[in-house]
Amino acid sequence: MTLRTTTLLAAFSACLCGSAAAAAYPDTADGKAFIQDMASRHGFDPIAVEQALSVARYEPRVITLIQPPSKPGIRSWQKYRARFLDQTRISGGLAFWEENEATLANASSRFGVPVEIIVAIIGVETIYGRQTGNFQTLSALATLAFDYPPRAELFRRELESLFLLAREQGRDPASYSGSYAGALGYPQFLPSSVRHYALDFDGDGRVDFDATPADAIGSVANYLHVHGWTSGAPIAQRARFSGVVDTQPLVATGIEPTLNPEQLSAAGVLAANGEPAAATATLVDLETPGAPTEFWLGYRNFYVITRYNRSSFYAMAVFELAEALRSRRLQTQATTAQN
Repeated sequence: MTLRTTTLLAAFSACLCGSAAAAAYPDTADGKAFIQDMASRHGFDPIAVEQALSVARYEPRVITLIQPPSKPGIRSWQKYRARFLDQTRISGGLAFWEENEATLANASSRFGVPVEIIVAIIGVETIYGRQTGNFQTLSALATLAFDYPPRAELFRRELESLFLLAREQGRDPASYSGSYAGALGYPQFLPSSVRHYALDFDGDGRVDFDATPADAIGSVANYLHVHGWTSGAPIAQRARFSGVVDTQPLVATGIEPTLNPEQLSAAGVLAANGEPAAATATLVDLETPGAPTEFWLGYRNFYVITRYNRSSFYAMAVFELAEALRSRRLQTQATTAQN
């Protein structure tokens, strides 16, 4: 689907929002179909689903925030990086690490994911729980499921997952709040991810992503573990070129690592230290207008980070924030030891 088509569909849905605004979602054709589907496939009482769905309201701001810009700008790695490698996230991350040291160490030991990666993901997602969103999740997901055609199928599944999650947790579907896209709590898991990957890591009998970060810490580590994180394996290295390298076909192989060290060396791509790549990798290009493109070797663990958010910019921001946090923590510890 082209950007123009996507934008037109979003505008069209916004124009038609009167149907959702004037009539409750249970009275719409899509709403009725959803209620019957939840009853037939999941054994819900249709009256209970109807009553719960009647609380949902059309949220025009959700549509505004979810749709792509009409005039997309040029992507800039340096601008993106600056948003996440700032003093707020570094100092906040060090404090978060210290406050939750035992829980982080437990999660790292259990799942093989470095502490700094867990901390960095929570830092990038919500600044350690400070910015989790204030949209009612039920209304946000209903708006996207029934009034945003370009991604209606995805968000209808997430609305379904929200009802299932609420039943499993003994909560009212309207009691959840989070981002405009329906993501919840410290780790910004969508309802489906909460159901599949969330853990009661503090052992209090329930998964809670709002009150304390313990369950989020364990759940982030579990998510990466399930998606293939390899303990002790490399994440990323800066690339170095020996001679002129045609980067386009290498980058075009995609974000999943498929290029072995021999192939990369034959193409003139080495690690920054002049050695061959440490393992099978992908060539990651981080573009900034007016500046040289940064090229990195992304290994399997880098790819795993992109399962959390399918963007090489995102994965690199997590990696670099993690490295900054680890370095600063070691410096602090060394200074403390000297004193």
